[in-house]
Amino acid sequence: MYTIMAIIQVLLSVLLIFLVLLHSGKDAGLSGAFGIGGGGSSIGGGSMVEQNLDRATVVTAILFTLNTILLIKLS
Repeated sequence: MYTIMAIIQVLLSVLLIFLVLLHSGKDAGLSGAFGIGGGGSSIGGGSMVEQNLDRATVVTAILFTLNTILLIKLS
């Protein structure tokens, strides 16, 4: 059982890293670091794709956390 949960943990961690990297950053690259980037972002909402990406990231993070707790209990 521990081995299966450990494999699931690795898969969840790779998926979580992938989902976090898919998010668009606050600033637009190097120009955003110096305050040159344009401020075309809306505060509320976002596109449906961004909302679904946020939901998928949160669900994956919750599953990762729960799996971590289960792995601690099993060891």
